[in-house]
Amino acid sequence: MADFTFYTVAMSRGQISRWALHEVGANYDQVVFGWGQRPEGFTDINPMNKVPALVHHHRQKDGGDHDHIITEAAAINHYLAETHPDKGLLPDAHERAAYFRWLFFSAGPIEQAVIASAMGWEVPPERTAMAGFGTLDLALTAMEGWLSKHDFAAGSRFTMADTYVGSQFVWGLRFGSIPERPAFKAYVERVIQRPAYAEANAIDAKLIEEAGE
Repeated sequence: MADFTFYTVAMSRGQISRWALHEVGANYDQVVFGWGQRPEGFTDINPMNKVPALVHHHRQKDGGDHDHIITEAAAINHYLAETHPDKGLLPDAHERAAYFRWLFFSAGPIEQAVIASAMGWEVPPERTAMAGFGTLDLALTAMEGWLSKHDFAAGSRFTMADTYVGSQFVWGLRFGSIPERPAFKAYVERVIQRPAYAEANAIDAKLIEEAGE
């Protein structure tokens, strides 16, 4: 048995965590299914019935093997960095603040703002604080301010946070849900140079083609 079982759908947020799996060189099996179907018992793994989901088959030398279930792409990706500390994808002491700030900012305000815009949801000006993300422009401008001065999410080097933040901007620029500002375009060009990104993207591209999506 592989160390991990990865549950995903071809055209989905699963692509975010596949990138992370390849960054750490994880030994994993995949379970790929379509939007209209789910494997039997999948809701026991994720009651939200959505992907990605990752099961870590934790083996212990003295027995007592057991599984850990992780859902939510940002959590999955950071978990993989922690379970593979030798890969150098965790932040050092001086990078931690920026690492967690922008990882969760992308998983929260950025994603919420992009989805709200795509859905055509209008937030009244007096309710922007209540919405959490403010407005799409406000959230993107905050991220732009950082990426205009730093190459990566945690600062000057690539960390696991960039698999999540980078995925948001790769996807957003590709489909037009995020405007092509110079800082965003330059950031995307940096992160897609990663060999692990190319490996993971090739797998998902083939799955998407086979699924006809």
